[in-house]
Amino acid sequence: MSYVLRPATLADAPAVTELLNAVDLIEIGRPETDLHTVEADLKHPETDLERDSWLAFAGDRLVAYGLLWDESGGERVDIDHYVLPDRQDAGRLVLEAMEARALERARENGAGRAVVHLHLNIAPTLDTSLLTERGWSVVRRYHVLRRAVDPAGDRAPALPAGVRLRPCATEADRGRVHELYQATFAEHFDFQPRGYEQWLHDVDAEGLDWSLVWIVGTDELGDAGFLLARDDREAMGWIRSLGVLREARGRGLAGLLLRHAFAAFAARGRDTVGLGVDTSNATGAPELYARNGMGVHYAVDTWEAVLR
Repeated sequence: MSYVLRPATLADAPAVTELLNAVDLIEIGRPETDLHTVEADLKHPETDLERDSWLAFAGDRLVAYGLLWDESGGERVDIDHYVLPDRQDAGRLVLEAMEARALERARENGAGRAVVHLHLNIAPTLDTSLLTERGWSVVRRYHVLRRAVDPAGDRAPALPAGVRLRPCATEADRGRVHELYQATFAEHFDFQPRGYEQWLHDVDAEGLDWSLVWIVGTDELGDAGFLLARDDREAMGWIRSLGVLREARGRGLAGLLLRHAFAAFAARGRDTVGLGVDTSNATGAPELYARNGMGVHYAVDTWEAVLR
């Protein structure tokens, strides 16, 4: 079958959302993609939609979608790829176009190769033999976790002596959260340093309810950790990131932030809270989440290709 391949525009966000929810339904059993999330992706400052996005149509039906962005300014390039299971030939066309563009982007950055990452459900609609035959391999696994919450059982925890917690209420607080994020995630797999304005886009600052961002500290260390959550997903409340400085770990601050977030979401009427975690995280995050009642919703693999 022949397909029409063209770049995406912001006006295509509803159609892309519909496609992604069709993929969600197959992969995880329920639609969990929101329109505003797709719109934020299409507005990514490191994406030139004319050159870094692809829509594949069978007639009037959108059957595959790809998006590319470059946060490293070097060889590392990221892509998203979605395809309906009965349209693998369209998926191949989009993947081939993204690989070629990823290598072009890396060369524009002065790199001699492109190291490309793609996140896929462990049972994706994309036939992964298409990836393996082109030299892709899995380099990491992530779990999306979730936990039920309710106002009766999830109340804000009492603060231990010498510990303080505050909402992110001012521009200075936002800057401090950015600093804490850069410091606490620097040792994580695939971390890319981000300037303040870049980071604001990453967290979709314009659409973020900053009252769901908290900073925790101690009398001894000062500000030592943060939790950034958002309440604009239809499926569940979402904890986007949680970090505690290395020198402050082992004091229960991460668990305190987590339980505080559970209580805040429960008070808002949410019944489920979710987050994503690297299963190879060396800071003890998977164990922390398990101790606090979070279980696996689904798993995602990071696929990598090195293109020359």
